[in-house]
Amino acid sequence: MLFAMINSLFLLSISAIHFYWAAGGRVGINAAVPHDKGAPLFQPGIVATLLVALFLACAAFFYLIKVSVLKVDLPIIIDHFGAWFLGVIFLFRAIGEFRYVGFFKKIEGSRFANLDSRYYSPLCVLLALNSFLVAIYY
Repeated sequence: MLFAMINSLFLLSISAIHFYWAAGGRVGINAAVPHDKGAPLFQPGIVATLLVALFLACAAFFYLIKVSVLKVDLPIIIDHFGAWFLGVIFLFRAIGEFRYVGFFKKIEGSRFANLDSRYYSPLCVLLALNSFLVAIYY
């Protein structure tokens, strides 16, 4: 249960930050987007930010449901494979796309890149490992 609770706590926190940004908050937003040559690679809109926030919240609630903290009947495919799926997603995020994001990124030196190497990617490894443990034990 501990692995699921840790994932839920992190994911609900990160989801709340994304809801804050979607509502117009600006604090920390420059550290959340990859930069190249001092310019952000993209500027996420409200809809994209809300979708990320909702995905993170759903993932957090999935873990709470999976370990029976919340009582909801999940479709069987989600119940059986959801934790594996989330683990793979978080592992891919940690590995990255080999240019701007993840442990194997080539573009370094921005605030995002530094935070990604130090915090974001290691957190994704933790989320992935915890997901796989939830998949195995629950």
